[in-house]
Amino acid sequence: MPAIVSGVEKGSIAEELEIEQGDILLSIDGQKLADLIDYRFYVNSEELTLEIKKKNGEIEEIELEKDYDEDLGIIFESAVFDKIHPCLNKCIFCFVDQQPEGLRDTLYIKDDDYRLSYLQGTYITLTNLTQKDKDRIARMHLGPFYVSVHTTNPELRVKMQKNPNAGKIMEELSWFKSQDIPFHAQIVLCPGYNDGAELERTLKDLDSFGDCLLSVAIVPVGITTYRNDNNLTRVDKKVAKETLEISKKYDKVCCSDEFFLLAEEDIPSADYYCGFNQLDDGVGALRMFMDDFDSLVLPEKISKPLSLAFASSYAGKIAIDYVSEKLNKIENLTCEVKPVRSDYWGENITVAGLITSDDLIRTVKDSNADYVVIPSVMLKPFSELFLDGKDLDYVKQQTGKKFIIIKEQYSIGELIEWLIKY
Repeated sequence: MPAIVSGVEKGSIAEELEIEQGDILLSIDGQKLADLIDYRFYVNSEELTLEIKKKNGEIEEIELEKDYDEDLGIIFESAVFDKIHPCLNKCIFCFVDQQPEGLRDTLYIKDDDYRLSYLQGTYITLTNLTQKDKDRIARMHLGPFYVSVHTTNPELRVKMQKNPNAGKIMEELSWFKSQDIPFHAQIVLCPGYNDGAELERTLKDLDSFGDCLLSVAIVPVGITTYRNDNNLTRVDKKVAKETLEISKKYDKVCCSDEFFLLAEEDIPSADYYCGFNQLDDGVGALRMFMDDFDSLVLPEKISKPLSLAFASSYAGKIAIDYVSEKLNKIENLTCEVKPVRSDYWGENITVAGLITSDDLIRTVKDSNADYVVIPSVMLKPFSELFLDGKDLDYVKQQTGKKFIIIKEQYSIGELIEWLIKY
């Protein structure tokens, strides 16, 4: 994918230069760009020559002067401008392979690209890292990276990822340490494979990397109704409790919120979550949400009667219940929590980011609330599309409801501001 412009920041150099959505940045000072890393490197100069291909096909050459570290304000469609490095594994727990047909095309892409890990925090397995990649990482001292480790047992990792290169994980992580490149680690816990004694071994091995290891996130395997075999079992209460006990022995290890829910234990305080380094993996999201809510100043009353229905995932219900209980103390405001059961994926999938339009419709259509509140994570970024390709207008038509989208992740501060002005 070339460096396609998806937008420009207001008041930026790009806006002044009339760079528009659909234009393509071909080069900076004659240098072709492979990714956002190249862009950030070459844009740091006081004098630049840009080569732009306008959306009408014309090529423009623009010379400009700016402050050395001033950005141009270009927003790109993708962080990678050439071919994304594909995943070469066939992991036994791969969620992409457990999806049905008919979803958005991007959901079937299996990337394993160190550039996306550095730029966006996606997880890589290091099974396709080439010497050329390593040379660039070392030369530019990139990092930190997010690494899907799962296990440090070479034979078991090969078995779980079905890739002979998977057994070299300790060697690859040792190279990171030799270059003083920090990394976060992820473990997808699959009962009967990498739990129990194997988890103990993995955490002990990871602990040996010292300061280069920033955090370890343990998340439960996701099993959808579309899985073609029964080789995996879900994490139950017993496994969840055992995993929490093992993880407590290591300072940098945090289990995702689901483990506490499954073990029927309280969500821990913020100190537990290693600086919330792996929020996108569901590690600490509930605690951050509740703590942020506690920091907000709530009105004692709103101007006129209003009822809200929070469409919640089952994983997030505990936090939404906490919020709803306090909001119901505001005069003229009534709140209810409507957890969405996933008929589409199966009951084992309980996160908001995987809620589909029809499951949402089934849950809220009979609500009498004036507005239904949903988090933006249910929708494709910068759009109103659900995972199943249907949009919010479709949901509105099917339910007759009005919706409020909470755009700020882990916070409902904007909702409180809206209530105050209501």
